[in-house]
Amino acid sequence: MKLTPRLEKAIRVATIAHRNQKRKGSDTPYIAHPYSVMCLASEDTKDEDILIACLFHDIIEDVPDEYPRSKMLDEFGKRVVSIVDGVTKDSTIKDWQGRADAYLYHLEHKASDESILVSCADKIHNLMTILEDYRTLGNELWSRFNAGKKQLLWWYESVLRVTSKRMPSLSLNKRLSELVKEFQDLA
Repeated sequence: MKLTPRLEKAIRVATIAHRNQKRKGSDTPYIAHPYSVMCLASEDTKDEDILIACLFHDIIEDVPDEYPRSKMLDEFGKRVVSIVDGVTKDSTIKDWQGRADAYLYHLEHKASDESILVSCADKIHNLMTILEDYRTLGNELWSRFNAGKKQLLWWYESVLRVTSKRMPSLSLNKRLSELVKEFQDLA
């Protein structure tokens, strides 16, 4: 991955947009997650738009007032916004299962390959964090989530099924599969 002026600007934008957030149940600044997603995705691509979308993947969903979609479009273009839209859950659906089902349907039937890659990298990092936190906290960890352990397992298995079907050659699928197996073993 080459640090271009555009990518460096995206890093600054993401850092500022997420400045008031922490990772769920921890003191870790939230920005560690988008950075990690970008690093994971860089194992499969050097495409700058995809790497920027990794940095921005939670902005529209979580902090849209900090960096509005319209500004993202103006400053980084339609392709970046389209990739981010492809991994943004529908906030009008209020229940966890409904949002998860809609996300999976979109991922399987409508999302671009670029969004599949971002989603896979995102889920890898989320699962890495869950497994690491479980080793420290044990079953206390599950109280952080709106969904229970079985629902979370279903979620990660479902995303893996979709990413493997849509992009079987994506090397990140192997890593996601290993993490899902580890999660299955503790569930």
